Amino acid sequence: MSKQNKADGGAPFGGFHAGFSVLVGRPNAGKSTLTNALVGKKVAITSAKPQTTRHTIRGIVHREDAQLILVDTPGLHRPRTLLGKRLNDLVADTLAEVDAIGFCLPANEKIGPGDKFIAAQLAAVGRKPVIAIVTKADLVDRQALTEQLLAVAALGREVFGEEGWKDIVPVSATDGFQVSTVADVLISHMPPSPPLYPDGELTDEPEAVMVAELIREAALEGVRDELPHSLAVVVDEIVPREGRAEDNQLLDVRVNLYVERPSQKAIIIGKGGSRLREVGTNARKGIEALLGTRIYLDLHVKVAKDWQRDPKQLIKLGF
Repeated sequence: MSKQNKADGGAPFGGFHAGFSVLVGRPNAGKSTLTNALVGKKVAITSAKPQTTRHTIRGIVHREDAQLILVDTPGLHRPRTLLGKRLNDLVADTLAEVDAIGFCLPANEKIGPGDKFIAAQLAAVGRKPVIAIVTKADLVDRQALTEQLLAVAALGREVFGEEGWKDIVPVSATDGFQVSTVADVLISHMPPSPPLYPDGELTDEPEAVMVAELIREAALEGVRDELPHSLAVVVDEIVPREGRAEDNQLLDVRVNLYVERPSQKAIIIGKGGSRLREVGTNARKGIEALLGTRIYLDLHVKVAKDWQRDPKQLIKLGF
């Protein structure tokens, strides 16, 4: 099959470029927030708690002459559980398949052992363009941002030699500073290709996964630090309510939230079920926007003892 477009003077695919880029970084480096800002809509959950991303969410950035498919990943870290190892394996598999890598380092935190660990992993991937993205630029003043950019540049030379990173871009996903520049830089490393997804499509994640992520995000708000690692959300079914008029549709969304200990179940449910009702209320808005219709959300909390360390439980819960 010829890759030449005769109507465009022989330029491959009419000069169109498309490909995959992954955002990596230690937990809570701003990867999910940046993904959402680049796409222009929420496709990845965000939380002040580290380690909230469990699935690779593909967000799709559409341009007239390009398409950038963003893969958000769990934060790379030194794993302490079987789940942690599987999440790291997920990142490694993703790195091998993408066209460019964006390494997120927060502007408001000094470069630490975790960042150096990830940088070394990226240097071992091979000849993939790696762009250093200094996130959360809005949280520091100009002098502190300049100092962080210099430190990031030095880290690039340390792991990649004198060439260093392919690019270094400061960005703030919350106020939009240089978000389009990040997209421009990543797109510049995409190969000639026809569009890979239909125009207007923003993610290829199944609806059930997106629903589970929205519930998980709502459940993580305001809870103790240990809970994010112990919470898994599984959508049992999404079915239309029978006997409803065409102009008054309702979906029944039945969901199980799994924790590892009875004490964690009590935290999620709250006194008299108050916390679980709050989770449902907060998640329902996002789910209705996603599905485009009213829903009845039926949440149940169950205990799956030490599921992070149990291979059978991990498979059952989709990991």
